Amino acid sequence: MVNVETALKEATTTIEGAIGAALVDYGSGMALGTIGGGKDLDLAVAAAGNTDVVRAKVRTMEMLGLKDEIEDILITLGGQYHLIRLMKARGSDGFFLYLALDRGRANLAMARHQLKKIESDLEV
Repeated sequence: MVNVETALKEATTTIEGAIGAALVDYGSGMALGTIGGGKDLDLAVAAAGNTDVVRAKVRTMEMLGLKDEIEDILITLGGQYHLIRLMKARGSDGFFLYLALDRGRANLAMARHQLKKIESDLEV
């Protein structure tokens, strides 16, 4: 098991094209940890905004009566991918990993695979 700082560092160093990453509490919208980002990607703002995305999808699934779980949510921009992975490990319900990727350098399938592994090793 790894801590938040180690997990986020692993995400940005091992996932090709990573711009920034955060662990977010979607109950409050607060980032519990961030790495990367910059003037063009404010991870605190992204954490709060993506919390709204997660909440909206959870509500929609409830209204539709879907008895399933969200694995991840992908937002595709012209130059970036934004990947939101809801955590499922014991004690981590209510958290998600957020990863921003440079679309020109990232391999989306590999990024999803690596983020899943990081999520499984992370202890909140």
